[in-house]
Amino acid sequence: MRFFAAARAAAGVDTASFETAPLSTILEEACRDNPTLAHVIAQCSFLIDSLAVHDLETHVKNGSTVDVLPRFAGG
Repeated sequence: MRFFAAARAAAGVDTASFETAPLSTILEEACRDNPTLAHVIAQCSFLIDSLAVHDLETHVKNGSTVDVLPRFAGG
């Protein structure tokens, strides 16, 4: 998982590794002990292997990259 912008600041790291699971489970694990990250994650969009994901129950395969993208200002 790669965190960008506000998500990176809230996570305190650039990247994190998780076991294969549905995206919702991975996000819950990432936010378990970090309420600030949970607040940011709730406003993010996600890419799995560079493809937009709209269903948080999408299964993340071993070796896949999840990008966590907060809202960006500007156009």
